[in-house]
Amino acid sequence: MLASINPIALKLFGLEIHWYAIFIVSGVLLGVWLSSREAVRVGLKGDDVTDFILWGLPISIIGARIYYVLFQWSYYKNHLSEIFAIWNGGLAIYGGLIAGFLTLLVFCYHRFIPVWKFLDVVAPSVILAQAIGRWGNFVNQEAFGSPVNKNFLSHTLHLPTFIVENMKIDGVYHQPTFLYESVWNLIGFILLVTLRRKNRFFKEGNIFLTYIAWYSFGRFFIEGLRTDSLMLFGGLRVSQGLSAILFIVAVVLIIFRTRDKRVIFYQRKELL
Repeated sequence: MLASINPIALKLFGLEIHWYAIFIVSGVLLGVWLSSREAVRVGLKGDDVTDFILWGLPISIIGARIYYVLFQWSYYKNHLSEIFAIWNGGLAIYGGLIAGFLTLLVFCYHRFIPVWKFLDVVAPSVILAQAIGRWGNFVNQEAFGSPVNKNFLSHTLHLPTFIVENMKIDGVYHQPTFLYESVWNLIGFILLVTLRRKNRFFKEGNIFLTYIAWYSFGRFFIEGLRTDSLMLFGGLRVSQGLSAILFIVAVVLIIFRTRDKRVIFYQRKELL
């Protein structure tokens, strides 16, 4: 029987490099590369994406951690030294998205960049980075679902052995909800990059809003399978509540902005 995966990928000059960090950084770097190319296609500068990420990434990480700690304060108030231990996991995606969105608004204002256009540029890259980042949760054995038997994982889902065995937590196999969300996000990425080529049908900003609707819809149901959700009073799952709100807002805005003749269609050209 295989042992669970070591969360530490390697040690370099005495420094422990965690798989969690490798997956997050890999997703960000790939996202920056894709967004930079797309920025040029829509008449922006590729450097705009790089400059934004220098501010947006650290602020998003801080926001993701603050969000997580706030909803787990009953634990962290007695373990203050662990608040900064992000290498052990505990980054809430919604917290990072909110912090990153606010940072983007400020960045676009100071750079005189159209907000909706820039959001369209980065949205597919963000959901791809999320798909990759979920594998960091897998290595850390977090973001898992309810108990299941091994047969469900290996024969019903036909998962490879390394996934099956790493979903055995404290002697019990669990639903691989990290995988469900990773696959959902990957499909969303393919959907977004396909749709944004349809210049005649999409107006500026609707690619981003489609991302919000797609991600929040899937997250709502996947969150319901998890056993480690952040909770509010009355057993309400924080991410489910926020997902429902974001989905409704995104759909309403898509309908409204599609009918609004003042909103221009998405413009994009192919790179030579």
